[in-house]
Amino acid sequence: MIKDKKGQKVAPCKVWGGNLDIEAVRQMDGACSLPISIKGALMPDAHKGYGLPIGGVLAVENAVIPYAVGVDIACRVKMSILDIPFKNFEKRKGIFKIALETQTRFGVGQAFARPKTHRVMDENWSFCHRVESLKDKAWKQLGTSGAGNHFAEFGHLVLENNDLGLERGGYLALLTHSGSRGTGAAIAKHYSCLAKRLHPELPKNLNNLAWLDLKGSDGLEYWMAMELMGKYSAANHDIIHQSILTHLGAISVLTLENYHNFAWKAQLGSREVIVHRKGATPAGKGVIGVIPGSMASPAFVVRGLGNEASLCSAAHGAGRRMSRTAAIKKFNWSDLTRLLVKKGVTLISAGIDEAPMAYKRIEEVMDQQKDLVEIIARFDPKLVKMAPPRQAKKQKKNEGLIQNGNALLFNRRKKNIKKSENH
Repeated sequence: MIKDKKGQKVAPCKVWGGNLDIEAVRQMDGACSLPISIKGALMPDAHKGYGLPIGGVLAVENAVIPYAVGVDIACRVKMSILDIPFKNFEKRKGIFKIALETQTRFGVGQAFARPKTHRVMDENWSFCHRVESLKDKAWKQLGTSGAGNHFAEFGHLVLENNDLGLERGGYLALLTHSGSRGTGAAIAKHYSCLAKRLHPELPKNLNNLAWLDLKGSDGLEYWMAMELMGKYSAANHDIIHQSILTHLGAISVLTLENYHNFAWKAQLGSREVIVHRKGATPAGKGVIGVIPGSMASPAFVVRGLGNEASLCSAAHGAGRRMSRTAAIKKFNWSDLTRLLVKKGVTLISAGIDEAPMAYKRIEEVMDQQKDLVEIIARFDPKLVKMAPPRQAKKQKKNEGLIQNGNALLFNRRKKNIKKSENH
């Protein structure tokens, strides 16, 4: 332990990356000042969050912090590598587009009229009233993708070696990002409010870091709810992938997945600690994970190096370089369409707040964490679906711009094909 200027003990914390959001750094400093904190780490994609910053990793003793886990409990990414050659993608793009549009739902509160089935609904949901009261909501939202930075996309996966047990070359792959939906958010809010009531001594700037004692009933109850949401989030992805693959008549030759926004029990020397990874990917030695960029930048399949200084963690994405509000004010759909055409990406729907320009360059983030993970494959998105803007009028206008951009991309490819035929 080290001490701050007031002589209080502060947990050590190592930071990766440069030019990080100063508010994220301050939040991490605050988290490390908690009496339960043992060690911290800040990833290169870090930006401001609730309580713990996005990209924050925090080890504590005998406690769990709901907002250090995150609002979207157990949010995860999943990749299915398909048995369809990538060369067949362009001529069948319409079929892939229909699959993304019909086999999942995007947006706040979205649900299926006829709920999907999955064994997760046979788990114990009755260990507390709050969780049990959310079961019907959870069931209706099974297989949905939510809003924000959640996505479903097809793209080109390039394997440079056979590290994944597959031959070198290019593959068509499906990549999704979503979590525990409205149920997870309701659980996070309930237990965070409870933790705040139990710790009125915390100053205002730290009250979102209120914790629950794992030796007490409230802490144990939250832990059970968090683990259930881990299974529920995995079930969402299971259903999305299986539904899309069934629609296509395709088979997955390999599946990869990992989650963030969770707390794990781990050993730190001789001491057992609880490691919170809020927007951070587990990167234990040899652990395979997927780190996405944005709709117009690559994702990377990685192998963890088990760096103990980072509590065996890595970035979970590119990380925002500006807020959603700032992105909406700064960028327009013409800017986005030009970039997508340049990158060869077809966008089905999204909000302008998810414009790639609002994110850091994923290549720089990966370069800043070479001591945390090694890259073993690259995935470039080609067909992307995210939640559309909420405003109906804007949505219609934006969809028109997207369609015009997609048409421009098609015509450009058509001209390139004719040129190659003439030569």
